[in-house]
Amino acid sequence: MDKIIGLAYRARKITIGTEMTIDSLRKKKLYAIVLANDASQLTIKKVRDKAKTYETPVLDDLDSLTLSNAIGKTDIKVIGITDKGFSQLLIDQKRK
Repeated sequence: MDKIIGLAYRARKITIGTEMTIDSLRKKKLYAIVLANDASQLTIKKVRDKAKTYETPVLDDLDSLTLSNAIGKTDIKVIGITDKGFSQLLIDQKRK
């Protein structure tokens, strides 16, 4: 799953961070959200509530360290996927 996120990052098909992700969600530009399972309760609630409103799937299988390493950054809690193909790959990966 983290390899797919890395590919999406290199293809510039993600948003990074809570605010940027929620902003893209409001503009209906996201197909999925990857939420670190060790994010704060406030972040988890905020992201899940918005995702529910906009009917966007939330994947929470990875921790912050794995997410951060996937894109070569530090302390990443929320990533939005702006490409339908990448989001479908991630959702399919989760089902396995």
